[in-house]
Amino acid sequence: MDFPWSSAVLRSIAGSFILVRLTPIYTFGASYIGTFFVLLLLQIFAVVLWQAVLWPRLFSPLRHLPTPKGGSFFNGHFTTITKEPSGHPHRRWFAEVPNKGLIYYKTLLNQERLLPTSPEALRETLMTKCYEFEKPAMTRLGLQKVLGVGVLLAEGEEHKRQRHALNPAFDYRHIIDLHPTFWDISHRLVDALMTITTNRENTSEKSLSNAPVVEIGGWASRATLDIIGDAGMGQDFNAIEDPNTPLNATYRKVFQIPSSQQQLLGLLSFFLPTWFVRSLPLTHNANVAEASTSIKKVCHELIHRKQEKLNLLKREEEGQDKAGGKTVRDKDILSVALSSGEFTEDDLVNQMMTFLAAGHETTASSLVWAFYLLCKHREMQTRLREEVRANLPSISDASTKLTATALDHCYFLKAFCNEVLRIYPVVPITLREAAHDTTILDQFVPKGTKIIFSPMAINTSTSMWGPDADKFDPDRWMAPGQSKTGGANSAYAYMTFLQGYRACIGMKFAMTEFACLVAAVVGRFEFEFEDPEYPSKIKIKGGITSKPKDGLHMRMRPLEGW
Repeated sequence: MDFPWSSAVLRSIAGSFILVRLTPIYTFGASYIGTFFVLLLLQIFAVVLWQAVLWPRLFSPLRHLPTPKGGSFFNGHFTTITKEPSGHPHRRWFAEVPNKGLIYYKTLLNQERLLPTSPEALRETLMTKCYEFEKPAMTRLGLQKVLGVGVLLAEGEEHKRQRHALNPAFDYRHIIDLHPTFWDISHRLVDALMTITTNRENTSEKSLSNAPVVEIGGWASRATLDIIGDAGMGQDFNAIEDPNTPLNATYRKVFQIPSSQQQLLGLLSFFLPTWFVRSLPLTHNANVAEASTSIKKVCHELIHRKQEKLNLLKREEEGQDKAGGKTVRDKDILSVALSSGEFTEDDLVNQMMTFLAAGHETTASSLVWAFYLLCKHREMQTRLREEVRANLPSISDASTKLTATALDHCYFLKAFCNEVLRIYPVVPITLREAAHDTTILDQFVPKGTKIIFSPMAINTSTSMWGPDADKFDPDRWMAPGQSKTGGANSAYAYMTFLQGYRACIGMKFAMTEFACLVAAVVGRFEFEFEDPEYPSKIKIKGGITSKPKDGLHMRMRPLEGW
């Protein structure tokens, strides 16, 4: 609820003073404090009445747009949204609600939401009018403690500046240099999984049904944290070998399943100022504050060490220029960003916080969905394994480096990864807010209107992908001329990384590490669900990313060769 707390408090203070002094008969027991709270409650009631009843039902310019059936008088579709996994109601509404590019629905206290559904609406909001739709202040304040005010949360000119300065670090020519790093850490993950799947009495067991059970989600998170540490910052966090490193423990705490406290704080944020909710003396707030301090400390230390190393290299280069030699510079993202001279130390801390959190947890969640689908479609394991073993260097030989050319020849691997990310986008919905009065598809949109982008719905829209849109089918990316589109009729049909100027800057980085990790594991192991009935029982957890609530437990059996 957009309540003007500051002005309401000032009006209540002034009103209580005037009424008690001049007309005490109309006050609450001639008490300044009592009168203050009565006046404040009256203002809250008036705002709730206006925003929850009068505005959406009688005055809103959006009220005539197509809307889903059902919903309550005061809370719209809030119950539906909270009961179902994130993005799932939106996917259903795409199919059920006839519309011309926009769907209108309401949530708690009838707060209005606009859901763009057509390529034209998406192009306008993500490209032509990109900076007219910002992340809401409540969202930015909630995330910046863990993500920093980096390129993900920056807005307007500041976002343009940061993105321009970071682009060289994420150029594909630079990502090519990181392929060996991705493969080295994939090799370490396989080694660790080999240890826990062969260190049993049944090492000679050939039956997968008796193979050891592994919860793959934790391993995926540790592997991607090591990748972002090494490829992003030139620092080995050693999370694969030691799950209890301070940084890994910090992120486990931050990205855990939302607690009742988190859900309560989220609800309070609708009614109270964000700064006030964040300052409440609750365990979750303390955990976030502690995590923020810990992560910032790690980032400052990494930047200082990297700066010292770059200064040393610069001195060596100056000496070698005279001798005709050449110095090899580090290829990690932090080194490239530091060398650009475009960032202050605080800027770099914010970027590193963003890459650490968003860069490892998102890919880890995608890996869980990849293994879930490989357990569900066992025949694809064989197909992927044959391609990977035919084209990529042996995972048993740590001295052989992976090249971009070899990975590019794994066409089914690429198709499989694209399809996983299409069906299970790791961030099912994302939120924007109209920064001022504007329009979408000639529909007037008042300032403050919340815009919901739902990759979960768009990626499986039959109007963009055809009648089999919700079917998991990697071969849609294998047809002639469809390797980049999957056969969709618009570039805006694939929204896992968003599109336009706010598209994920780390997309190529994420896609490459994702493919390497999938290839390494499927090339060396055969696996299946611990519980064959798991797909019918799965519960999806909410939070920053989407993944199975109780983790993914698989039976894993090492295979011979490779």
